[in-house]
Amino acid sequence: MSTETFLQPRLIGERFEGHAIPLEFLKDLAVLEEMIVEVAKWRFLEEHPERKRSPRGFTEGIELKLTGVEDGSAIAVISLVVASSTLFPPDNQSYFEEARDAIVSVIDAAKQDKSITERFPEKALGYFDRMGRSLRSGEAIEFTTPSNSTPVRLTKEIRRKLVLASSAKELTEEISVRGAIPEADQDDMSFEIQLIDGRKVRAPMATQHLDTILEAFNGYKSGARVLIQGVGKFNRNERLQGLESIEHISILDPLDIPARLDELRSLQDGWLDGKGIAPSSEELDWLAKAFDARYPEDLPLPFVYPTAEGGIRAEWSVKPYEMSLEIDLSKKTGEWHQLKMDTDDEDTRSLNLETDEDWKWLADTIGKVQEGAA
Repeated sequence: MSTETFLQPRLIGERFEGHAIPLEFLKDLAVLEEMIVEVAKWRFLEEHPERKRSPRGFTEGIELKLTGVEDGSAIAVISLVVASSTLFPPDNQSYFEEARDAIVSVIDAAKQDKSITERFPEKALGYFDRMGRSLRSGEAIEFTTPSNSTPVRLTKEIRRKLVLASSAKELTEEISVRGAIPEADQDDMSFEIQLIDGRKVRAPMATQHLDTILEAFNGYKSGARVLIQGVGKFNRNERLQGLESIEHISILDPLDIPARLDELRSLQDGWLDGKGIAPSSEELDWLAKAFDARYPEDLPLPFVYPTAEGGIRAEWSVKPYEMSLEIDLSKKTGEWHQLKMDTDDEDTRSLNLETDEDWKWLADTIGKVQEGAA
């Protein structure tokens, strides 16, 4: 058996710091082998136009294996392993090397807005629908090859460009969606998700999620909502068409903040008797992420309302206290007000909601009120 380093993709982003690769990301790397084999066969047929298909046993006894993870964010060491007893001809290895180089070159071509399909098989572009699907904003897979030491990066945006250059009518993305379940069909094991904007899309119903889905279905009229994490199918205009698979599903708290903020995205200027400024979607994204990251799960959730000025008002009622936070989304600040109803004692404070310190103060203050009421 011979083993040699074949490719060393470098994973860039906070998730990959500390010499580690998340298990969920291994799915993306696994697609590389399928793509390289497909492109290697294409390269063979290009050089042998008299043949209609690649030779039998073209890939027999050859594998790509993850043989190490090196420092530098996380560098995945992928080796080409050829069994010593294989009939795999040594000359065929060059096609795999050419396939590797072609994949890196087409990523670079997409980055530079050059022709994508001129020197790359269109059908192989479909593999990019799965390779890089786990990438998040600000993350990338960086490639170099023996013939090109200049780093080439695959990002969410470049991946999308590559998939859309194929004949695919849909592309997939990992997503998190919130919504209600108005319909569940146990015969074909599928269900319907009603999104916050009212649209409905279908999703498969795996056995392990059946109880949660039926619970949400039975609670539909009373306002039950779920958070779903999985793989969504989008058309070429980035509109969600349905879900391909579901990894996690959970029932949401009735006061779930991101779900309530999603509802406010439909507001338009003039929503309050002809007045009232609608909060921007980007600012609502920021607030949802801030609450998710910095507000402890064991604290009571507030009621959330829009303000006429385009901000958000969060209100907590924990007897004998009434508390509120008036949030200026554009400045990312908040005005805290706390009133003790039985004594009329008041407390106010201005908060900078971009700092961990002020979020900690908010959590500590609400936590003390909660402990006092227990």
